[in-house]
Amino acid sequence: MALKPQHLPVYVAVRLVSLVLFNPSLPTVRAGGSSNLLSLLQPYDFLYYSGVRAYFNGEWSKAAELLEKSITTKESLFGVRRQCHDECAAAGTQARSKLDTEEGHMWDLWAMDWVQQKAECLRFCMGRSVTHVGQLPVSADIEYEFATRNVYNFLQVTYYKLEKLQKAASAAHTFFVANPSHLEMRNNIEKYRRMEGVSEDDFQDREMESEKHWFLYDAALQYEASSDWIQATEKWKACVNETLRQTEECRIQCEVASQRLPEDRGVGSVDGVFEKAAALSLSLLSCRQSCVTQVAKRPGRISAQEDFLPTQLEHLHIAQFKAGDISRALQTLHSLLLFYPSDKVSLDNLQLYHETQGGYTESEDTQPPQAIVTYVRRSLQEKKLLYFGMENLNFSFTDPDLWTPEDVVPESLRELWRAEKEKMNEKMKEGEQLEEVDDSGFFAGGPVPQVGVTITMDEEVLNGTNRAVLDGVMTEEECDRILQLATVATSVGDGYRGRRSPHTPHETFEGLTVLRAVKLAQDGLVNQSHAKLLYELGERVKVLLQSYFRSPSRLFISFTHLVCRNAVAGDQEGRLDLSHPVHVDNCLLEPETKQCWREPPAFIHRDLSAILYLNDNFEGGELFFTNRNTKTVTARVKPSCGRLVGFSSGPVNPHGVTAVTSGRRCALALWFTKEKLYRDMEREEAEAMWAADGQSVVKKSEEDTEGSTTAARNARSQAPKERSRGRGRVTGAKDEL
Repeated sequence: MALKPQHLPVYVAVRLVSLVLFNPSLPTVRAGGSSNLLSLLQPYDFLYYSGVRAYFNGEWSKAAELLEKSITTKESLFGVRRQCHDECAAAGTQARSKLDTEEGHMWDLWAMDWVQQKAECLRFCMGRSVTHVGQLPVSADIEYEFATRNVYNFLQVTYYKLEKLQKAASAAHTFFVANPSHLEMRNNIEKYRRMEGVSEDDFQDREMESEKHWFLYDAALQYEASSDWIQATEKWKACVNETLRQTEECRIQCEVASQRLPEDRGVGSVDGVFEKAAALSLSLLSCRQSCVTQVAKRPGRISAQEDFLPTQLEHLHIAQFKAGDISRALQTLHSLLLFYPSDKVSLDNLQLYHETQGGYTESEDTQPPQAIVTYVRRSLQEKKLLYFGMENLNFSFTDPDLWTPEDVVPESLRELWRAEKEKMNEKMKEGEQLEEVDDSGFFAGGPVPQVGVTITMDEEVLNGTNRAVLDGVMTEEECDRILQLATVATSVGDGYRGRRSPHTPHETFEGLTVLRAVKLAQDGLVNQSHAKLLYELGERVKVLLQSYFRSPSRLFISFTHLVCRNAVAGDQEGRLDLSHPVHVDNCLLEPETKQCWREPPAFIHRDLSAILYLNDNFEGGELFFTNRNTKTVTARVKPSCGRLVGFSSGPVNPHGVTAVTSGRRCALALWFTKEKLYRDMEREEAEAMWAADGQSVVKKSEEDTEGSTTAARNARSQAPKERSRGRGRVTGAKDEL
């Protein structure tokens, strides 16, 4: 059905007016009373909260039952919506058929009749399977809990308590897929692997159905990398189809689920019923458009991959061409041109393909598939309505697509639209920047203010940007004192107790913070001078690196961590893993796309990183830098007493640590930030404890000590709430280098 232009404003107001009057989630009178309520789906958010409450009460069987029921109920609710959508697809067909023939006032009456019949059908269908409360929208908090898979975090502990280890392993793996930086869960998974009765088959991703397109996407990239173009073609084709299917599924959920009125159009607004109906209709269209973003997000991620479907089509036509399937390559290229009809590279490829075929020949086989044609046409129709709502009804809408043609946007909105599009383009370019580009503001090569400290390796030797190795930062005697501190702290219990490393089962590790060292010293368990030295080394490193990297602003110590890694004797044969996998300190690195997402759970406030080594009497344990692909090693650094490695914390410096195969490797890891908000409050608490005992520490500038009496234990607790909305529930700051 093609809506006539003069009817567009009417359609916006009418489209869901009957869904306001006949909303599927509004109560209906049922003859059976409450007798059949038990057979209806309950609100899954209520089940989840009940399960969490049972979890914290230690009622493990009840918690497992309720948490599992919340998952299955959510899946069943989505299934009911899908079924009702299919059942009601034909509702109001007769009224809809008159929309293209009726003129004047009759048009809107037939439109109302069509929508009303469909709404009644959906209401009746949903009411057969779901309680009225179960049909209401869930809160943003619940959506967040399920999007980040926190329900599986609760489940893995619950099943562990119930000694159902296979189920615990599956829940842990499912959570970890969406939270790959959660070190505690990584450690738990390694423990499960060593438990009797648990096999690799038990580590199943229970949410795999919703992320098939990402498995296909990654597999296609791997086949491309090995130049297996036939397999790459198959995977890209399957990825495109699965992306379309996931998008359609998301759109169905938008259509059948209850829509919220925008906040400014609610009960307290001055809008009339038709304005509210128009806003509700536009909310539905906006929800459908947002499916592009939802499908383009990897599990647990906040940011989506821009131009997700066009990118797949681009890969597909190239793979088809290299596999020798010119006809299919032409068809896919025509599909891509629906999104970008004037793209010069695509037009050049089109000419190349025709020449390869022996001349310009078009056939039905080379035309875009109907699914792609429908996708583009439907999206453009929705965008026109949404931009009309922006211009005339003060509706807010952010276009999720880069390919939207300018003529769809009203003249009055084009300046704003261009600015938004430029932001999206800049975001994409960030991932495509050359690795030599560093926007940290640091500039290596400044003076070294400490006598006896020398620059052993600079940027040129280390083949990178803002990297340096400084020797002579500590004396042998100072290294011995800190090593002794680590040994004594371990023997009295440091909170880690020599547990398995969160990064590998072949090593154990101990860790110690400044505040913990001060408390142990006050209890007479470690030497007070050793604890002070641990504190002062952080100040020493800060002065050195702030000067050498010519920091444009004052640096604050964000975290200090003394870490020792120990090779597990008898567990090193055939070892292929790393002591610490390749990572970036302030963003989430994706080697496949070479993008680094600066979002939680990454420590996005980190600006400068440092490692101060204490010993070299071990095997392995070398620091190495790589390109963003995490495979190409650009430099290696061998530890030794007093050797300091400093580097900017961003994506120009991916790094890892080789396996410690023998002995014990100890180092002091430090991170620095330009934001005072994220300074290490534990250091200030340690200073206060020393001051209370009448002891002095290294004198700090007034700017460093200002505000040190704050009661907060950690700067993260002072961050704005939106910062903590990311997957910040992980154990903070224990991801030692």
